Amino acid sequence: MPQPSDSQNSQLSSNPNATPVKTVSVPVEQATIGRSVVIKGEVSGTESLYIDGRIEGAVNFAGHRVTIGGNGSAAANISAREVVIIGEVQGNIQCTDRLDIRSQGSLTGDVITHRISVEDEQS
Repeated sequence: MPQPSDSQNSQLSSNPNATPVKTVSVPVEQATIGRSVVIKGEVSGTESLYIDGRIEGAVNFAGHRVTIGGNGSAAANISAREVVIIGEVQGNIQCTDRLDIRSQGSLTGDVITHRISVEDEQS
């Protein structure tokens, strides 16, 4: 296969109409528990977790986010860097950063966190 000459290489690299290279950001790793999944026991990991099913037991994701989705429910104690509740949680929450309870979410339990956000219900 023919190789471009040095003069062709210099023309290619100095072409002002060359398309700039796009950088691709690495997506945030997140595990998902689907709607039909029920887990009884302890769940832990080193990536963020999205729960759209049901968990009964303990959830430990230190340094990461745990989100209980709109279809999700947890009868569990949850420990994470950040917890977002859109569904239903019955249990204690311990966050090293922030707890975010959305308008559709509900929580019954004790909370330990540095910051908390509770969204008003829309009427």
